[in-house]
Amino acid sequence: MSIIVRPSRDSDIPAIAAIYAHHVRHGLASFEDAPPDEAELARRRLDVVTKGLPYLVAESEGRLRGYCYAGLYRTRVAYRFTLEDSVYVAPDAIRQGVGRALLGALIPACEATGARQLIAVIGDSANHSSIGLHAAFGFQRVGLLPSVGWKFGRWVDSVLMQRALGPGDTNAP
Repeated sequence: MSIIVRPSRDSDIPAIAAIYAHHVRHGLASFEDAPPDEAELARRRLDVVTKGLPYLVAESEGRLRGYCYAGLYRTRVAYRFTLEDSVYVAPDAIRQGVGRALLGALIPACEATGARQLIAVIGDSANHSSIGLHAAFGFQRVGLLPSVGWKFGRWVDSVLMQRALGPGDTNAP
C-alpha cells in the first residue's frame, strides 16, 4: 500500500469522524464514551491548525486511512515548548504502515514549530501497538497512571511516553 501523508483539509472531517468514532466505540485509545459529531471535530481541528500546529492525514488508494495531530500538552506558559501527539488509524488499515507513516511525518512537523518535547498519553497499558509505534520513533516510557480511566466496565491505565524534539533540553529555546 502506497501511503501519502499530507496536511488535513476541511473536507477530511467526515473520514476523520468515522475513524475516531470507531476508536471511541471499540477501543481504549480515547477515553471519550460517545463519538463527537463532525462539527465538534472540525472545531477541534481548527483549534490545532490556528495555533500553527500540525494536523495530518494519510491517504492510500484514494481513501483516508488515518490521521494525527499535535496539540498543546498543557496551556500554562511553562509548557509552551511541549506538545502531545494523537494518532488514529482506520480499522481496515491497522498494521499496514499507516501509523508509522503518520508519526514519521508528525515528528519533524512538530520540530518545525520550535517545540522541544513530544508527549504521548496512551490509553491502556495493554495497547502494545501504540506503545511499540512510539518506541520505534524514540519515545521512552516515562510513567504509568494506573486506573485513571473507567471505560467498558473496567479501570484503564494511561502510559506516558516522551521524546525530545530537535535539541530537546540541551539548550534554552
